[in-house]
Amino acid sequence: MKKENISGLNGYDIPCMNNLSGGERMAVIISHGFGSSKESPTAQAVAAALPEHGIGTYGFDFPAHGDSPADGEQFRIFNCLNDLASVEAHVRELMPEAEIAYFSSSFGAYINLIYLAKRPHAGKKSFLRCAAVDMPRFRNHTTPEQYAQLNAQGCITLDFDYIRPLKIMREFYDDLAAHDLFKLCRLDMAELAMIHGDADETAPVADARRFAKQFGARLTEVKGADHRITIPGGMELVIDAAVRFFSAK
Repeated sequence: MKKENISGLNGYDIPCMNNLSGGERMAVIISHGFGSSKESPTAQAVAAALPEHGIGTYGFDFPAHGDSPADGEQFRIFNCLNDLASVEAHVRELMPEAEIAYFSSSFGAYINLIYLAKRPHAGKKSFLRCAAVDMPRFRNHTTPEQYAQLNAQGCITLDFDYIRPLKIMREFYDDLAAHDLFKLCRLDMAELAMIHGDADETAPVADARRFAKQFGARLTEVKGADHRITIPGGMELVIDAAVRFFSAK
């Protein structure tokens, strides 16, 4: 895997990692989940599995995640969308003949879907793992004490086994309220496939079912799986579904 930093639209560099050789027929842009990074186990597994099918991958860190030099003040929906746009433009420069597609997890899937709904994009296929399609519900998990801190200090810091502590600004909550996927998305955005654990307590499968039905996504449910699909053989199920989706003509 090759690492590089690319210039973004927000005034900071975007740390990236890819396995592109130049001859792939498709380049899949990987967007990680909340508190994770471009080097998550899922991202690495996808990057390892796709090359034998003529598909390369390109991952990156959202602001305030992984190796990003940005802090929580820059962790805003608009900035995440700009970073994804910068990455896609860079991949198109590297691979002008390759088809663009997307693989995204949880919060990354939320961002990818907003991107497909609101931004010009080259990709026509998107695979969504444990998609947080009702990310605005995140506000409901904020405790009264955290709200008091938000009101007093303008931010809170979360650390639930994250790659690094994540500072969340009051304005980020406003961003979530303004981006309801069930109102933003359209049937014609892209071909969508989803995989989701039916025991997911972080992003309930009922939301994924509702989204899939409304927007024509193909949903694969994994029995007994949590938000990270950590059941035995879970990663293999995710990789197999993604390979079949991206390999299909």
